[in-house]
Amino acid sequence: MADEEPGLSGTEAGSDTEAPAAGEPPRPSGRRPRRHRRLRTTLVVLAVLAVVAAFALRTPSPVGHWDDAEGQDRYLAAYAEAFQDLPEPDETQDLRTDYGMVRVYRFDGTGSAEHPMLLLPGTASGAPVMADNLPSLLELGDVYLIDLLGEPGRSIQERPISTAAEQAEWLDQTLAALTEESFHLVGLSIGGWTATNLALRSPARIETLTLLDPVHVFDGMPLETIVRSIPAAFSWLPKSWRDSFSSYTAGGAPVEDVPVAQMIEAGMQHYRMKLPQPEQISPEQLASLEMPVLAFIAGESVMHDPPTAAITAEQTLAHGTVRVYPEASHAINGEYPEEIAADIGAFLAEQD
Repeated sequence: MADEEPGLSGTEAGSDTEAPAAGEPPRPSGRRPRRHRRLRTTLVVLAVLAVVAAFALRTPSPVGHWDDAEGQDRYLAAYAEAFQDLPEPDETQDLRTDYGMVRVYRFDGTGSAEHPMLLLPGTASGAPVMADNLPSLLELGDVYLIDLLGEPGRSIQERPISTAAEQAEWLDQTLAALTEESFHLVGLSIGGWTATNLALRSPARIETLTLLDPVHVFDGMPLETIVRSIPAAFSWLPKSWRDSFSSYTAGGAPVEDVPVAQMIEAGMQHYRMKLPQPEQISPEQLASLEMPVLAFIAGESVMHDPPTAAITAEQTLAHGTVRVYPEASHAINGEYPEEIAADIGAFLAEQD
């Protein structure tokens, strides 16, 4: 048995019960199997951690906000440093929605794509996380890049966002405020979930979806990742704990001196998000998507089970193209920017 040492019987392995006499029915041992005890202990620990986290992070504000001015300044300084790796935007806008102001950057591309791309970054980061992707994507066409509302960045949440429907509303209102008729949405991580959520509810302005190792779309988040993320949520814990989690999601790469990683760490420490837990996208919902979808799955991702995610994408998307990068981590966008752009370019060419 997996729970016993090799070569030892239950009694020799440490059982403290006596064997029943001949002819007597077996007596309960009074002890649960070790696997059940471990499972119960794990669940208790997780429950305690969840309660502690909820109380530690609770605030009376109904919208996302900075814990103090010093923390905001620290994040914005890291944001500005990381932003230096992007090309100079041709236009910067703050667009009003029913839920707050959304920061949007526009970059004029050199390619001939009929519709522009709109990039949505991952959680607790901001627009600069897509810096490595801009040069190659601009060779395809114009690019818009936003800070997600309710997340760290230069977007400002002003009203509560309580449901997935409201998550879709602010993004749809943002697209409507731009001069373009439709967009190729490109979402990284939670940005992929945000793009998919909009496509399910208000698809009119979406030409195509490109999902870069999205979370809560093709598979749920593994328990180990959930557990490892909990300490990173406590602002009073050492910075090294948050750096450790960022490194874990990036395949173990060092992050201490990386501007984007320092921006993410500052966002995790100082910004208090007030967003609903993303709803897992169901296979039935994925099958209902009518626009073409390009799904990138990172083979070493810790944000889902990559084989499961790839199979789900292949089996459910009616108009899907799936690209698995076997050696990529969840930081796939920074690891393979040129390859991703080439795959997106080929994908968009097929739609013309």
